[in-house]
Amino acid sequence: MVRLKKIVAILATFFMVVGLASCGGKHKVTISVDNTNTSDTPKATKKYIIATNTLFAPFEFQNKFGEYVGIDIDLLNEIAKDQGFEYELVHMTFNQMLQALAAGEVDAAMGGISITDERKEIYDYSEPYLEGGIVMAVDATRHDIKGFDDLKGKTVAVAVALGTEAESYAQSIKDKYGFELVTFPEFNQVYQDVISGNSQALFEDYPVMGYLISQGVELKIVSDIEKKSPYGFAVPKGKNGELLEMFNKGLKNIMENGVYDKVINTYVQS
Repeated sequence: MVRLKKIVAILATFFMVVGLASCGGKHKVTISVDNTNTSDTPKATKKYIIATNTLFAPFEFQNKFGEYVGIDIDLLNEIAKDQGFEYELVHMTFNQMLQALAAGEVDAAMGGISITDERKEIYDYSEPYLEGGIVMAVDATRHDIKGFDDLKGKTVAVAVALGTEAESYAQSIKDKYGFELVTFPEFNQVYQDVISGNSQALFEDYPVMGYLISQGVELKIVSDIEKKSPYGFAVPKGKNGELLEMFNKGLKNIMENGVYDKVINTYVQS
């Protein structure tokens, strides 16, 4: 298989991920936004509770100052400013985030959530704000795995947080290529297992892999982007339609005025 010629390389190298140890914890952060409305949408009076996943750089993570940053955090802040609504972030693991959303414990969630037909039965989604996809990576020092055909008899690691796209894709090809699958609750455990040599390869979303590699994690991508899928802002099925509408309008506005590109280029270089 041809090596991925253009992997995601993440800018802003001064950002350091220091919040990974918070796996399993829930943290609330109230966001005060400038309610100067730059669109025709009336100001919202409700403060929305929005869940996000703290363990998924470059979508959301803590920088060295302890501030929550990332593609999702920055886009949400800009959209809220554009539309004039207030929100409170609740930081959770990926599993907790989706469970809380399904149970209606939060008004919405934005945490690198891929839009799938299965999830559409439980959540309503915004327009896609970014496209993802799955790549395979191995320890940077390995030379014996150059593609899927080299996985026979090997062990491949994935995260299984409520049916990740990486797990779904790995399950769909494991019999064809003859590898064993080992699963972990969170992705930081996945790449650590590969680096330690317990597993020989992993599957994950390409923005995540590109960010980790740019930050010095000794992995390399050895596949093209597979199973491309969009990411969306999600609300419980049939609820908070006004928030979804504001998100879509705000997303459209910041895409047109250049703010969207500025946010994406802070973290991702195509």
